[in-house]
Amino acid sequence: MIQRPGAVFFGSGTFAVPPLDALAQAPEVVLRAVVSVPPRPAGRAGIRRPTPVATRARELGVAVLTLEHLGRPEELAAVRAFDPGLIVVADYGRLLPAALLGLPGHGALNLHPSLLPRWRGASPVAAAILAGDDETGVSLMRLDAGLDTGPVVAQQRLRLEGHETAASLETALAGIGAALLAASLGPWLRGELGEEAQDPALVTLSRPLRRADGQLDPAQPARALERQVRAYQPWPGAHLDLPSGRLLVRAAALVPAPPGLGAGTDRVAPGTIVADADGIALATTDGLLRLLRVQPAGGRAMTGPELRRGHPGIVGTIVGSKQPPTVA
Repeated sequence: MIQRPGAVFFGSGTFAVPPLDALAQAPEVVLRAVVSVPPRPAGRAGIRRPTPVATRARELGVAVLTLEHLGRPEELAAVRAFDPGLIVVADYGRLLPAALLGLPGHGALNLHPSLLPRWRGASPVAAAILAGDDETGVSLMRLDAGLDTGPVVAQQRLRLEGHETAASLETALAGIGAALLAASLGPWLRGELGEEAQDPALVTLSRPLRRADGQLDPAQPARALERQVRAYQPWPGAHLDLPSGRLLVRAAALVPAPPGLGAGTDRVAPGTIVADADGIALATTDGLLRLLRVQPAGGRAMTGPELRRGHPGIVGTIVGSKQPPTVA
């Protein structure tokens, strides 16, 4: 009987949970341990909670290591104790040191939610939405010492419809990634999967998201703002800074400006909150951004019409502007 290699999974965020389940169910390997980052303070109360991956691993009855510094000899030894023949990484949040990558005989594989080499880095899902990409997907790559620089061994593409939020797209890509991993494990272990080096000329980078990224700038086109609203759900979220306080924008849609109400005309300046049907919209440089669902700071989420009925004085308010949103 052929002995199945032991596998150690490295992951932290929600994208990694379906791939973890796929690895736990895979007949080609034995999942011996899961490595995740330590609990971090979350929410206004700052309560420390384990990562989604650590929580799921404990539900599966798998040993969990919460390691802070993988370069330390004692933490490397903790992973080595599980004798990994294969390492699988997804949404871990940190680079694995070369000493760790050299442990497993079958190497280390990483699931990345983009079509590498497009959108390497920390926020590939948001970057694809912000850029208006027609498609994205998941790449299975062999890890090397760089950031998402290793050769690609398998990919699965996903057509984008133009209505995805970062949350909904990540969920879809997590399922695709789990299926891609399950289908690729056997061929990889048997040496049947080739490797394709990433073309340096096609590399694009996505940087970590910042809280300030969510500020909507009415000096930008309406389409760019609509993408920003979708790309930053659930975090950092999109918002407008009004004289009355911050207004979170949970959902928005493009609306052609009616005659005489075009943004940039003498009648309406970009950044003005205008009446739109029975709701409200933001005037931009080239049209209107209908605010479908909003949430005043400290208040509850509501529709645009609900906000207008409760706060009729919001019509005519002018918001500020900032630099264009960036994805790299």
